[in-house]
Amino acid sequence: MPRFFSNKRLILLLVGVIVLVALISFSLRDRHNASLPERVAKDVVGFGQSIFSKPAQYITGMIGNIDGILNTYDENKILKERLNEYASVQAELREVKLENDELREIIDKKEDLNAYDPIHATVISRNPDQWEEKVIIDKGAKDGVAKNMAVITARGLIGKIIVVTDSHATVELLSTENGNFRVSAVVRGEQSDDESAFGLIEGFDRERGELIMKRIEANAEVEVGQQVISSGLGGIFPKGLPIGEITEVSTDDYGLTKMVYIQPAAQFSMLDHVMIAKRTSVTVDGTDGNGTAGTEGEDGS
Repeated sequence: MPRFFSNKRLILLLVGVIVLVALISFSLRDRHNASLPERVAKDVVGFGQSIFSKPAQYITGMIGNIDGILNTYDENKILKERLNEYASVQAELREVKLENDELREIIDKKEDLNAYDPIHATVISRNPDQWEEKVIIDKGAKDGVAKNMAVITARGLIGKIIVVTDSHATVELLSTENGNFRVSAVVRGEQSDDESAFGLIEGFDRERGELIMKRIEANAEVEVGQQVISSGLGGIFPKGLPIGEITEVSTDDYGLTKMVYIQPAAQFSMLDHVMIAKRTSVTVDGTDGNGTAGTEGEDGS
């Protein structure tokens, strides 16, 4: 017998390799159907996993339920505290409204300058040119929109309605170069309304990207950093709408009144969703409830 076959260990190794290769070939031949050993092994492993997984899932679920109950208790406690605060605020608000109504009755004031009904709209196109800047929105007369209604965003005032159709409206922005577009505004005093300074937004500096407020009394105390809001006068823009912040205080060309530059609160270049402030005092021809032209009219009167 040759010397090669006399080595039994080598023969067993070769036989083992051949059997292993045969098993691998057999298992790779059809992967859609598992072999009997694979099925037995998978069944045993699956049975063992189910034995251990079900109690583990039960314990995990129970712990999750306990944790959820504890979180729910804490959340309910917080909600109850907030609900109590909300009830208190509601009570205070009712008292303030009653006092406001009583004061308005005393001074025979029929309209609240702060009150308006918002109409939500979306900007669908923009038409800037050298002299004017306008946007078109998707709400019109059928939605209750009328000429001269104020248009705002979440940040502040941006313009007013100048043209209305049945389903669309055109908005002229505060950044327009139309000299007849004026907004009655006020620089709110820090201590009281007596310290407030009134003026008119009458222009826009494109180089600075800022609004120009003119006709402020020369002795009025205005400083950089103060906030400018709509005054509510003129019957178009509701009172208290944010306009911007003063960045520079100067005087007019004649030195008789003060002039300030204002960083707008709203961004005129990024407009998507807006709101139309519907005031009861505004009419289509831009007059107030008494039939007189407002300060903020397009004709500049």
